[in-house]
Amino acid sequence: MTPPQTGPEKSGASSAWELLLPAASAPARARGRSLQAALREAVRSGRLAPGTRLPSSRDLAADLGVSRGLVTDAYEQLTAEGYLRSGRGSGTWVGAAARAARPQAHDLAPRAPGARVDFVAGTPDLSLFPRAAWAAAQRDVLTDLPHQELGYPDPRGLPRLRTALAGLLARRRGVVADPERIVVVSGVAQATALLGFALRARGMRAVGVEDPGSPQHTALYAAAGVACVPVPVDGEGLETERLRASGVRAATVTPAHQFPTGIAYSARRRAELLDWARSVDGIVLEDDYDGDFRYDRAPVGALQGLDPEHVAYAGSVSKSLAPGLRLGWLLVPRTWTEEVVELKRTMDLGHPTLDQALFARFVERGDYDRQLRRCQRAYRERRDALVAALGKHFPGAEVSGIAAGLHAIVSLPARHGPRERFLARMTAAGVSVRPLTDYAHGAAPEQDVRLVLGYAHVTPARIHEGVRLMAEAAAA
Repeated sequence: MTPPQTGPEKSGASSAWELLLPAASAPARARGRSLQAALREAVRSGRLAPGTRLPSSRDLAADLGVSRGLVTDAYEQLTAEGYLRSGRGSGTWVGAAARAARPQAHDLAPRAPGARVDFVAGTPDLSLFPRAAWAAAQRDVLTDLPHQELGYPDPRGLPRLRTALAGLLARRRGVVADPERIVVVSGVAQATALLGFALRARGMRAVGVEDPGSPQHTALYAAAGVACVPVPVDGEGLETERLRASGVRAATVTPAHQFPTGIAYSARRRAELLDWARSVDGIVLEDDYDGDFRYDRAPVGALQGLDPEHVAYAGSVSKSLAPGLRLGWLLVPRTWTEEVVELKRTMDLGHPTLDQALFARFVERGDYDRQLRRCQRAYRERRDALVAALGKHFPGAEVSGIAAGLHAIVSLPARHGPRERFLARMTAAGVSVRPLTDYAHGAAPEQDVRLVLGYAHVTPARIHEGVRLMAEAAAA
């Protein structure tokens, strides 16, 4: 066998041996031609890339179990054809004459291509990610983590993280947090999917969703075989009488800061929602997507704290740290815990251990609280910049939903309609915006211009620039 190698030599030796082994098993008379054909095809297809160094004829012959002469003949033939190149004392390399089209990986991550300013809601400021503190926590975890914890984890999550999350959620969001009922998940999306599969297993084939609301809920429940029933949202929250009339026994809500309208459910409506859940022996999934960000009012406690046996509570670090971490939590009622945990085990055998241990340390040392305070200061400043810019460039505009969260609802005067013409002008100006109707199951009147403007990921200077561009495009 060839001695250990590094870099491209190692890659070339390994690839050549694997690609040519079947040719070496051909009948003796055809073995030379088969070897040449296999090597030629490997270069044409790009499996042996230009610049790859091949093993010596002696080493390759030994690996393949053929005579050195067969390999030497193959190298000389392909060198003459231009597939390989060689020099005295420098070895044999894949030449550049035959260039195969190399497969490319395409990025399907959501983007606003070509936008000068992007006001689409849903993204935090990723530049606020605490790289230094995260790296320090990672070094500590890699040093201290016991070897056995690198095995398959408890599908609920590491006990250390579940304990840390229980304290965090009880302190910041007022939930009734039992570490034994917390499941660490890949964000609220997986939490929703898990609950959807659990609903279907119990024979519940429909779930009530807010209208307007997050369009993701529909697709996630559909993947689990559960249909979504739109239920209107008014100034106090989900209309519970319409919910009762729908006949469903499950609902997904965003009561602390309804997405996208920005309202907080009233105390009366929260009580009505829980009364409904008890009366139908149902369940409410509380999506607390931005519950930590409050600016002009005291934080609204989680709905789950009022009835932990009828409310499943979901949250994540997507807005506070980064959505790319794919890290969240689902706190489930006692009677749902076992089946949700088994679904999680079946789905992925548990969340990555290192990520869990790292975040647990981040919470335990107070780094996460510091990050939340840092984000809150930055996002309050950006909210204020958006309100000021709208007041300057769009007199008469009504701005709502700004006491909390990372986006605002902006209702423009009728003179800026109709809506489709306004949106076309924004696109032409390079400003990405989304109308409220994009989140609704029913269309608003065409002349109604109501926008959902995300501001967390836009600097104050860019916010002022973007609103100015909007105003200029609207007046054109």
